Amino acid sequence: MPVALVTGAAGGIGAAVTAELGRRGWTTAGPDLRPPETAGHGIGVDVSDPAQTSAAIERIEREVGPIEAVVTAAGHYAPLPLAQITWPAWRRMLRVHLGGLYNVARAALPGMLDRGAGSIVAVTSELAIGGGDREAHYAAAKGAIIGLVRSLAVEVADSGVRVNAVAPGPTTRRCCPRTRRGATPRTWPRCPPGG
Repeated sequence: MPVALVTGAAGGIGAAVTAELGRRGWTTAGPDLRPPETAGHGIGVDVSDPAQTSAAIERIEREVGPIEAVVTAAGHYAPLPLAQITWPAWRRMLRVHLGGLYNVARAALPGMLDRGAGSIVAVTSELAIGGGDREAHYAAAKGAIIGLVRSLAVEVADSGVRVNAVAPGPTTRRCCPRTRRGATPRTWPRCPPGG
């Protein structure tokens, strides 16, 4: 069975992706702060930490098999007006979202390049494109993901490795309630499942 690594597999979009991949016959590995029950191989990892991420990916490839697909869904959401976003909060948002993608891609990509195949899918957000009220640091981190994905896709275009992003809208996850600005009862049916 092919192996997929899904960050953020303990909840939300990551859990939904992990469950769907499992139904489709993939073996799933889920590095997350809380080892996810949804992944076949859950591992406690802070993906914003390069050393932890690299060690986890080495372990997954050694114990489970070569990683053929990566989905980076780890993240967090903390709406604040710009004037209330502290420097540590700004850095944390970028470290988790953008740093998580960077750390995972940097560790998983060499094996994919050696095999001449693989796929990396980064979960960004509609807010990366349109912005949002009290979401400057979240939108900035998600927008930076788009830039990284576009650059990496060009870099590996001739290798057989694909790099893409998806930009879902609001989910029903606890950290992003349906009452979030921009989501209305009319738009709720179009919101992707978030766990």
